[in-house]
Amino acid sequence: MSALERLAATIQSRRGADPASSWTAQLLARGPEKCAEKFGEEAVEAIIEAVRGDRDRLTAEAADVLYHLLVMLAARDVTLDQVLAELDRREGVSGVAEKAARQG
Repeated sequence: MSALERLAATIQSRRGADPASSWTAQLLARGPEKCAEKFGEEAVEAIIEAVRGDRDRLTAEAADVLYHLLVMLAARDVTLDQVLAELDRREGVSGVAEKAARQG
């Protein structure tokens, strides 16, 4: 099991937990909209570090982005397995063709 899969499992295990005991439970208790807002904040921080060129800070922010993405997905009952299945479905398909198919 990868670190990302372990993290997703941990996030799932925090659903319904006492918000006083877990940051993840606090986020999930605040609802999908707040989880999406936090994901957006972390994404912006990663973008800033990418522009600055600080690889260590970008690495740390990227980890935050992945965590908050998984929390946001959990808040809307989307699993990592579902996202990975979608990536598998797209594998070998040109990005241009895949984007055109979504628009059509």
